[in-house]
Amino acid sequence: MKPNDGPQADRAWMEQALSLARQAEEEGEVPVGAVIVKEGLLIGKGWNRNITQDDPSAHAEINALRDAGQRLHNYRLPGCVLYVTLEPCAMCVGAMIHARIDHVIFGAADPKTGALGGAFSLPDVNTHNHVLQVTGGMLAGEASDMLRSFFRRRR
Repeated sequence: MKPNDGPQADRAWMEQALSLARQAEEEGEVPVGAVIVKEGLLIGKGWNRNITQDDPSAHAEINALRDAGQRLHNYRLPGCVLYVTLEPCAMCVGAMIHARIDHVIFGAADPKTGALGGAFSLPDVNTHNHVLQVTGGMLAGEASDMLRSFFRRRR
């Protein structure tokens, strides 16, 4: 895909994140997936691995940021868009701000721990030295259904 392909490209990237969320679910993890795109190219991907890696920080977004940083040999990721199936928590939003991600596009809102407007909005703290663009609700129904189904089976 080329950069700035618009809503069709955004949808395709979110579908890839949903595919990674299914992979997380197959591993017994909460089904959340993330991809990072720069200039129309996939540069990072991740899915929840908290349980399998015994790592509380192994959220999909963090794993995608690590993958992108290693591929680009840089801890800064300007010009990148991060697509994630669930609204990120404060830890993940903080990492995105530090990495200088340009834009985050998420699927399902998280009213309990979401830090992009669900529970609160971390980017609205005006002391950050980076502005993170945010778009929520991309394929939210599909992402929400996957999460609801996962937790229903676990109960």
